[in-house]
Amino acid sequence: MNNKFDALKDDDSGDHDQNEENSTQKDGEKEKTERDKSQSSSKRKAVVPGPAEHPLQYNYTFWYSRRTPGRPTSSQSYEQNIKQIGTFASVEQFWRFYSHMVRPGDLTGHSDFHLFKEGIKPMWEDDANKNGGKWIIRLRKGLASRCWENLILALLGEQFMVGEEICGAVVSVRFQEDIISIWNKTASDQATTARIRDTLRRVLNLPPNTIMEYKTHTDSIKDNSSFRNTKITL
Repeated sequence: MNNKFDALKDDDSGDHDQNEENSTQKDGEKEKTERDKSQSSSKRKAVVPGPAEHPLQYNYTFWYSRRTPGRPTSSQSYEQNIKQIGTFASVEQFWRFYSHMVRPGDLTGHSDFHLFKEGIKPMWEDDANKNGGKWIIRLRKGLASRCWENLILALLGEQFMVGEEICGAVVSVRFQEDIISIWNKTASDQATTARIRDTLRRVLNLPPNTIMEYKTHTDSIKDNSSFRNTKITL
């Protein structure tokens, strides 16, 4: 597991100054360096449970993103802005990541944590997401940390009981409210989306009058917004 928690606490890219000698490196040496990097990346080991660890049904990846509010975001710039924290395959590996991560309630600005099955990017256009949508719950400030923890533990514990329909979950920290959402593969499957909604209510212990909204990713792509113009469902 590559530990990238520093990315959550510091926006510094980590680039180092090069001295003049390095700046005159020959093109051939540069190409070799890039080739070595590529080969090293391709040989990266698959994440598997350790000895005596408790395996999860699926591997999951934590992501983090932060952007300047009000600035229009294209899918390309958004993809460049999301940072992969790491992937885990067992309960123990999850806690190793989670115990070092900042809680959503302590984040500032316009920030998001994403937890998605390995191989699925937290993007509307991803093949696993493009025909799906998400349930959205808007939270008053102060509730995000508890709700996020309850949601991801339910996700990892396979409490939603909808097979492979769940893609991932997001907590979005905003200035006046926080937003929890859970993404599924098939927006047109009303029975499955209803089951996800009901399970979400239960695991978050939501009051009966809590407003829940569903939005397809197709609509999000059309209006370039995750949360505006959503269909309200009680």
